[in-house]
Amino acid sequence: MQFEPPAGSATAATVAEPKLSFGTVIDHISRFSGLAVAQLYLMCAAVTLYEVIMRYVFNAPTQWAFEVVMVLCATAWMISSGYVTLRKRHIGITVFYLAAGEKTRWWLDLFAMVVGVLALYLLATDSLVRALDSIDLVERVGSAFNSPQPMLLKTVLIVGVLIYLVQLLVNLTRHFESRTWRAIVVAAGVLMAVRLGLETIVHYWGDGGIAGWLDQGFTVVGEALNPQQLGDPREAGIAMVSLFIVAALLLLMMTGMPLGVVTLIISVLCALMFFGPRGLYLVSTNAFGLLEKYPLVAVPLFVLMASILERAGIAEDLFDAMSIFAGNLRGGVAVQTVAVAVVLAAMSGVMGGEIVMLGLVALPQMLRLGYDRKLTIGVICASGSLATLIPPSIIMIVYGLSAEVSIGDLFLAGAAPGLMLASFYAVFVLVRCYLNPSLAPTAEEVAEMTGRSNKLSPARVAAVILCIILIACVMGSIYAGVASVTEAAGVGVFGAIFVAAVRNKFNWPLMQEALAGTMSTVGTIIWLILGAVSFVGIYNLVGGGDFMRSLFSGLGLPALGTIFVMMAILVVLGTFMEWIAIVFITVPVFAPVVVDMAPELGLDPAWAAVWFGVLFVMNIQIYFLSPPFGPACFWLKSVAPRDITLQEIYASVLPFIVLQIIGLLIVMFFPDVALFLPKWLHGS
Repeated sequence: MQFEPPAGSATAATVAEPKLSFGTVIDHISRFSGLAVAQLYLMCAAVTLYEVIMRYVFNAPTQWAFEVVMVLCATAWMISSGYVTLRKRHIGITVFYLAAGEKTRWWLDLFAMVVGVLALYLLATDSLVRALDSIDLVERVGSAFNSPQPMLLKTVLIVGVLIYLVQLLVNLTRHFESRTWRAIVVAAGVLMAVRLGLETIVHYWGDGGIAGWLDQGFTVVGEALNPQQLGDPREAGIAMVSLFIVAALLLLMMTGMPLGVVTLIISVLCALMFFGPRGLYLVSTNAFGLLEKYPLVAVPLFVLMASILERAGIAEDLFDAMSIFAGNLRGGVAVQTVAVAVVLAAMSGVMGGEIVMLGLVALPQMLRLGYDRKLTIGVICASGSLATLIPPSIIMIVYGLSAEVSIGDLFLAGAAPGLMLASFYAVFVLVRCYLNPSLAPTAEEVAEMTGRSNKLSPARVAAVILCIILIACVMGSIYAGVASVTEAAGVGVFGAIFVAAVRNKFNWPLMQEALAGTMSTVGTIIWLILGAVSFVGIYNLVGGGDFMRSLFSGLGLPALGTIFVMMAILVVLGTFMEWIAIVFITVPVFAPVVVDMAPELGLDPAWAAVWFGVLFVMNIQIYFLSPPFGPACFWLKSVAPRDITLQEIYASVLPFIVLQIIGLLIVMFFPDVALFLPKWLHGS
């Protein structure tokens, strides 16, 4: 086969593709459907706001809001799959992929797409049957509103899978220059479509006639390819099976393929090997169960709130406002950067955008004012990573879903450690500047250098004040137990719109950019979560969870020693794996073990998983800064001046990693640092 450039490059065949080709039509559908369903997030926020007003103002809670929001959000999650696949936004581990040569990357791309097509097709074959059964029954929830939510969720699941599958097949076709191989891919896609069409015909008209005969032929071929025929994996023992699964996960991840595809194909293979073709029911059921998780709705709403505030210029306003209050404090601009980062973390919960924003706003100003380069870089990376810990942390929401603990309690527990780390950073800066005044100028020296002082217009001052009030109201309502995390996020979206309007920045293009960005960001996350949830569910069903818990309990270590081992495992995984994959692979195993060890740790079992959640997130925060992966370092590098090298960024963050480790140890040995606030508010 002729070698070609990796997917995504403009090959001659791709450029010469007819404008009205089937692939172009699919591209347009994926792009249009993605941007269209992005509007559903605004509708989710509107419905949530209406429910909050009716419940808390008029004491007349609705019967329909919860189910409507779930359907709207799930539709946006699933239908965005085509857009995300078209734009190649799916999350993958590219460290080893980028180190490979061009030819090797071409083969890795090919392998990733073929595996993805296989996994999605197998998921589609079972999901279609479940959706058709649900449509026949007009399956309902049985609530007071009694909406057909299960039917709608199962329907959008199969629609999303099919959109993902078709767009991936189009991408695979374009990967080849040879017309022969393109024809083979098209033929494979036609066979898949015929198989799914036959399933539908047989479902409604029975297995008689030519349709039933053809469908039976596909079934016979499927049985012949069933990996269960290779042997019963139970005979090897759960230890060997676990070792094989871990090895397969690591091997596939190193190819750079999307992590959602990695976990999905492993879950599909495990289902087939342990339970045969009927085991695919477990994969589709776990995927459907994800769409019913109401707390997950908070993720797109918080991301949308942050996107609106970011595009309205609130971050820059915050920075300028803090510089006014910094006074003549030596290193004051660096301290104000930490303060701005805390506020940005509290209004976003997404670390990547925060570091990029600080890199665009704070980095040039601090370098221009004569701040030490390493001190500047370290402060921005470390303070930007506070979004992982300070509520509303997206990582905490995902951890809470995985560990089945209260997200509100996690938010409360993360607040004090987050502020503690921010204080560490500020004190470190002040001490260093005191010992070496040449590292940072004072405000007077800055004024002399620039010949001007920062001033804020009334609109910008009002926007800053309203933004802080918005954050206080959103987080305060969660802490006080007045509103759920999702309700607070929904209200926060409209609060952000109001702040942007006061800032004179709100308009239709801004809203569309925020919605499109939210759709793309959440779309990359949701498919990874879907694959991980399916994998973890099947692994636990075959006894993997019990095996891992017994493995930890059999180490013979004291409780804290076991915690240290868990932290070490997280550190190792963090060198090459995305945080969301780490959450779903480790938390379902680690959290129950920690709860079982609660008496030995001197903790109430109800609080043990919350405490471990804070440790887990603090560990992830360290991973965000640590080489060789260090996502925070890469994000800053993407917006830093060209003369700032990645090696310089790595060297700059080392002192702050030490501070993070100190903070982690403090919370580990003194759990009440994290737990005193949620315990106090719970009256325990």
